[in-house]
Amino acid sequence: MSIREDQALARNRRRARIRGKLAGTSGRPRLSVYRSANHIYAQIVDDDAGTTLASASTLSAELKSQAGHGGNRVSARAVGALLASKAKAANITQVVFDRNGFLYHGRVQALADGAREAGLDF
Repeated sequence: MSIREDQALARNRRRARIRGKLAGTSGRPRLSVYRSANHIYAQIVDDDAGTTLASASTLSAELKSQAGHGGNRVSARAVGALLASKAKAANITQVVFDRNGFLYHGRVQALADGAREAGLDF
């Protein structure tokens, strides 16, 4: 097994452990984060109904026009702010944060900070 496969396996184990402990409800949906090398994605999910209530990423039309690389902290903070504004439009103020097995550091933390600054509570 290569190092990259070991890292992916370890992240999937962390992800499963985290998801076993938290779930999004209609009253407090789950904010799920995924990061790749070049982009970051976030969505607010109601696990009871199995639906996505709001989503944003560095590929969103609102952010795509901004110049710059999508895989940095500045872009992640902008994604968090955009997601929070979409959530407020959908009448969502409280969420459960799901880091999806990624460390709460760097871009994941920047997205969370951007969402908090824009008014989401978690």
